[in-house]
Amino acid sequence: MAGILFIISAPSGSGKSTLVSQLRSLVPGLDFSVSYTTRAPRGSEVDGTEYHFTTRQHFEEMIARDEFLEHAEVFGNYYGTHRNALKHAAAKGLDLLLDIDVQGAMQVMQRAPEAVSIFIVPPSPAVLEKRLRNRSAAENISNEDLIRRRLAQAESELREISNYDYAIVNDVLDNAVAELVAIVKTERGEGDADPLHLAANCRTAAPSAHLQDALAKFAQS
Repeated sequence: MAGILFIISAPSGSGKSTLVSQLRSLVPGLDFSVSYTTRAPRGSEVDGTEYHFTTRQHFEEMIARDEFLEHAEVFGNYYGTHRNALKHAAAKGLDLLLDIDVQGAMQVMQRAPEAVSIFIVPPSPAVLEKRLRNRSAAENISNEDLIRRRLAQAESELREISNYDYAIVNDVLDNAVAELVAIVKTERGEGDADPLHLAANCRTAAPSAHLQDALAKFAQS
């Protein structure tokens, strides 16, 4: 029997990877789909752990064979989720967690409308820019044009937030982790009063003041 499919998306630099890592350490029963990408590894990333790193030619051959559940090209690099991810999770009796960009999420939502979709929102353009610059500095890369493109892309991606079931503002890490855990537990029917309340506050259908404030800051930028 297929489990729940969770989709998590966010603009680059929103802290999504950290949140996903915390979620996986705190909540059992989640199978994580390792995406394929044509970008180069960053820092201490290991092939097969953070991503399956591959060549552009090989990725395009996989596209031609219709091997992807979703795929997209972002800032000149391909990213994609293999179709077997759903099959493997179901065989193990686990829920499947997809950490994918907005383009890919829209594809998956069309193919699997029952999926639970979660958007990670940076608290403001200023905070997002700081995080992007800190990441560039840590990777010893200086690319002003890329940072500007990512900020513009973030504003574009935030316009899709109404297509997601939930949204979490990632300003205080512990709070964002608690909300993410609460959403998963609620969707599984495991939540007591506290997780149900936290999850309800993250519903995009009735955006909280916290979420509205973050979105307003991007609208004004």
